[in-house]
Amino acid sequence: MPLQVSDYTWQQTKTSVFISVPLRGVSVRDADVFCTENYLKVNFPPFLFEVFLCAPIDDENSKAKIGNDTIIFTLYKKEVAMWETLSLPGVDKEMMQRIREKSILQAQERAKEATEAKAAARREDQKYALNVMMQIEEEERKKIEDMKENERMKATKELEAWKECQRKAEEQKRIHREEKFCEQEKQIEEERKKFKHKSHTRISASRNLATKGRNSENIFLEKLKENSIPAPRSVGSIKINFTPRVFPTALRESQVAEEEEWLHKQAEARRALNTDIPELSDLKEEEKNPEWLKDKGNKLFATENYLAAINAYNLAIRLNNKIPLLYLNRAACHLKLKNLHKAIEDSSKAYRIMKLHLRLTHPMKLYKMMLRRFGI
Repeated sequence: MPLQVSDYTWQQTKTSVFISVPLRGVSVRDADVFCTENYLKVNFPPFLFEVFLCAPIDDENSKAKIGNDTIIFTLYKKEVAMWETLSLPGVDKEMMQRIREKSILQAQERAKEATEAKAAARREDQKYALNVMMQIEEEERKKIEDMKENERMKATKELEAWKECQRKAEEQKRIHREEKFCEQEKQIEEERKKFKHKSHTRISASRNLATKGRNSENIFLEKLKENSIPAPRSVGSIKINFTPRVFPTALRESQVAEEEEWLHKQAEARRALNTDIPELSDLKEEEKNPEWLKDKGNKLFATENYLAAINAYNLAIRLNNKIPLLYLNRAACHLKLKNLHKAIEDSSKAYRIMKLHLRLTHPMKLYKMMLRRFGI
């Protein structure tokens, strides 16, 4: 049950009313002030102050000052007059309740109107801001369009100037061609005149010769014809002999002495090392070359005839077992046929031959290769 505050004081003028309400420990944070045209209430638990005004006031412009355990209200009257009493006389509980409800409804309507007004103002502000942004964007767009238009006009002018220069250059070229053509026509005309003059003089000279005697002219012409006709060819046959060549290059592009020496050494080596090979008896001389057998084995390998390729490599190795590529090719054939041990054996032989060759010819290169192999 709140404690009603009754020891308040009030003063008035024709336009204002001043009410002083003493409240112990009152603060702005805890005091709840409610004011309408005919009703004033202060709720400060456990204290309660309310008054039902005898005349309406301007609650929007009225003020309340809280401090020093006192609340001072400054209420502005709507009508200029002196009040006989502050509160409305003869107010019962039902009337008080009606006045409270009416004040609450008025406050709610006013708050609703204020909320709507704020919302409308906010919408107007947003609309204004949107219009301003649209105007700014429109100005920026117009500015960009103007810049584009200026650039386009500038580029168009430059293009037109370039076209004009090209047209003038073409006109100059055309005039130069026409002048050159006229000069050529003049030269042709002059040469034609000279030719006509020469032909005319030649005709006149021939006529003069004709008047001297036709018989002498016929004799001269017959002698000229006899001297210009060649004798007929005699019938015969031409025999052409072709020099046999072991090398694919032409004879004029080769070195004959070196090639003959190489062939002689190869023949001597085959005769010294392979006299007991029965497979060589059915082969031609060029087919007994290890290089030829290697190429034959490569072709058979390309056609996936691995067994025949191995036979060709075997025969080539029997002719010359110092070529590492023969062992590598035969290892590839064994690898295709899943003969892994033979493939490893041929690869090892090829590696030993190459290492020996490098040791004899390039010892430093072999040293570097061994360093890379063992990660040193």
